[in-house]
Amino acid sequence: MSDGRSLVYLVTGGCGFLGRHLLGVTLEKEKRVCEIRLFDKVVDPRLTEQSTGTENVIQACVELGVQYLVYTSSMEVVGPNVKGDPFIRGNEETPYNIAHAMPYPRSKAEAERIVVRANGTEVSGGKTLHTCSLRPTGIYGEEHQLMKDFYDKSVQAGGRLILGVPKNTEHGRVYAGNVAWMHLLAARGLMEEPQTVGGQAYFCYDDSPYKSYEDFNLQFLSAFGFSQVHVPLAALWFLAVLNDVLRWLLRPVCRWAPLLNRYTLAVACTSFTVSSDKARRHFRYTPLFSWAECRARTQAWVDTFPGLGAKKDS
Repeated sequence: MSDGRSLVYLVTGGCGFLGRHLLGVTLEKEKRVCEIRLFDKVVDPRLTEQSTGTENVIQACVELGVQYLVYTSSMEVVGPNVKGDPFIRGNEETPYNIAHAMPYPRSKAEAERIVVRANGTEVSGGKTLHTCSLRPTGIYGEEHQLMKDFYDKSVQAGGRLILGVPKNTEHGRVYAGNVAWMHLLAARGLMEEPQTVGGQAYFCYDDSPYKSYEDFNLQFLSAFGFSQVHVPLAALWFLAVLNDVLRWLLRPVCRWAPLLNRYTLAVACTSFTVSSDKARRHFRYTPLFSWAECRARTQAWVDTFPGLGAKKDS
């Protein structure tokens, strides 16, 4: 904060998918902003731990007298776990058997602990650092690389969608613009009611429909006329186990990270839906974009994909 009225925001990862949405929402909705600084870098994909980087951010806040920090965590700090235990409309207090089997959720959980623990730390100038953490469910929207990858793989498969997740699986998806909006509201909450918001973690969801990841993506890709090939779940589990074994065997010579493994398949097949009621109570979060707006914006972007015929001709 540069004075009593003007705000300076630093967005780490500001050139990424969520960072671009956060920039747009902040410029549109934060009337007191006088400057937004974007910080980004290319990260070596071999690096899996985030805790050191998070500690560096906290230290920078201490040295520079920064008072407010909102951390982008993930629902995966809670689950789904590889045992397939469902989590239905859960909140931040819902009991769950948390078991981190992969580096991403493990490092996210550790980074979140560091951020929450830093709440109340004294910073330069005798001020106090106030922190909170947001846990989005599966984020989607314009420029979402995973949705683009889903489309590209279908094109590479000759216009076939390879499906295998049980139809009754439900996941909570959240539009990137609404995630950005919650970040802005959480930052305001830290400034206005630090005794309530500080040191807290919040699930982040909107009004997007509960569907499996596959069915959710199909809502946007159906116009391409892909045929659907349903693979038995048992076959997918066999391939996932095989990939894990091959990854272990190849570890001494190279780092191979197949998209399909036991963890990713467990996540895809396990129902995991959350409630954002705590965020509504603590800093008055409601989605900025309705489901109709989220769908229209995402569909407009998907409609720019070249289509199956154009891919074949290229």
